[in-house]
Amino acid sequence: MRQFDVLIVGSGLGGMTIALHLADKLKVGLVTKRQLRDGGSGWAQGGIAGVLDTQDSVELHIKDTFVAGAGLCDADATRFIIEHSKEAIDWLIAMGVPFTKDDSGDINYHGFHLTREGGHSHRRIIHAADATGAAVIETLATKVAAHPNITVLENHIALDLITAKKLGDAEQRAWGAYVYNIDTDKVETIRASHTVLATGGAGKVYLYTSNPDVATGDGIAIGWRAGCRVSNMEFIQFHPTCLYHPDAKSFLITEAVRGEGGILRLPDGTRFMPQHDERAELAPRDVVARAIDFEMKKGGYDCVYLDISYKPARFVKEHFPTIYQRCLELGIDITKEPIPVVPAAHYTCGGLVVDLKSQTDVPGLYAVGEVACTGLHGANRLASNSLLECMVLGKAAAEDILRQTGAQPPKVPEWDESQVTDPDEEVVISHNWDELRRFMWDYVGIVRTNKRLERALHRIQLLQSEIHEYYSNFRVGNDLIELRNLVTTAELIVRCAMARKESRGLHYSRDYPGMLPAAEPTVLAPTTTGKQ
Repeated sequence: MRQFDVLIVGSGLGGMTIALHLADKLKVGLVTKRQLRDGGSGWAQGGIAGVLDTQDSVELHIKDTFVAGAGLCDADATRFIIEHSKEAIDWLIAMGVPFTKDDSGDINYHGFHLTREGGHSHRRIIHAADATGAAVIETLATKVAAHPNITVLENHIALDLITAKKLGDAEQRAWGAYVYNIDTDKVETIRASHTVLATGGAGKVYLYTSNPDVATGDGIAIGWRAGCRVSNMEFIQFHPTCLYHPDAKSFLITEAVRGEGGILRLPDGTRFMPQHDERAELAPRDVVARAIDFEMKKGGYDCVYLDISYKPARFVKEHFPTIYQRCLELGIDITKEPIPVVPAAHYTCGGLVVDLKSQTDVPGLYAVGEVACTGLHGANRLASNSLLECMVLGKAAAEDILRQTGAQPPKVPEWDESQVTDPDEEVVISHNWDELRRFMWDYVGIVRTNKRLERALHRIQLLQSEIHEYYSNFRVGNDLIELRNLVTTAELIVRCAMARKESRGLHYSRDYPGMLPAAEPTVLAPTTTGKQ
């Protein structure tokens, strides 16, 4: 049985930020499903938004965030995060992240190039070419791996929290987690005075997603089962431009391509965005995704095209080297021809309800990053605000943990699997997984209706009964754990969508096409669904 001062579940930017802010004073355990660098943060291409240029301001960034979030952003959270944006970015620069330099223009930050993305009124995105997430994660992962107070447990997936109520106490509190070791096929018990969920989003609940395979909603489901509220789960951001190619699994074409002049065209070359929004290609992601979805359905197209080829070849290669190289490997020269693109599930704007210290409803439990709902993103995340949120709230969580007295975890029983056997037909899991992702795409995608949501909920309930029976009788494995979490997360998405009787931001309903006068969050508590 392992014990740490702090157990962090997830190795993306949120998890690494907290670990590095704590490790000089506390013993930290960092659990990750795959390898240390395999979290979703490393896939981020565009950059990190912040108030860096003297011509920019906190008020302008807040305004852009609220416009993109369709008025649903939490005012206090939005101001807190944006006011701390420069400090967070300065921390990354001090850590040695190799951001792209450019001191030739008027708009830069200490010689670092600033770009602009959809929904932003100003150039405020600091980036490392078109692979910002990879550069940030590589830099921080090197420091995490070298720190003597951080123990990294790779190929471990959290199963459930160890809570005081499970141990017979009247008051709820988190004391670590039961964690499945993929390498040994055993469940391990990890005790901790404080536990952090930094597991990322739930893109794999959909058939088409830009997310890595690890994005299965684990932290959201784990927190929900422990008694945490969730909020705004209906707002699933579909990135407008995922590369459409049979050999290009989940490859994203960054927002910055449109920010630097990329034009969306139909297969015949016709530009279509000006007919949908006056901001054209620089409209927020939900507007662009719906426009592409509309044009594809109207014309019966498999995809549309994003064209940056009219720019000088040197410009394209310098600004988008990763995209250029990947497309070239697939036979597409983006300096000479447009890029075939389709929308894909990209970001979970809702999640576990947290405060500005990243605390959830359960004492001793924090949530940071895409797993959490701070209120920053409202009904639609503004491009490049997500990595910023990870860092600002990650530091806030670390500071709050350091203020706490180190309460010692109680005695905890080991995981009991004496009453279960080895699974007999694992094909059931793969079939259920495929069914879930297909009907979520069909019924709970970019455009929704009451009937589609009801059909989805009915199928979810059937899957839940099958999964519960399987979970109760057989030993757990990685695929079963992820499927169980995906189905729970899918139910939360559907229930939040059913509760919203309007169209706002990323949630568009044909039955309620108008927007209500007041913007209110959707909040679900475990007791409201009759299960916990």
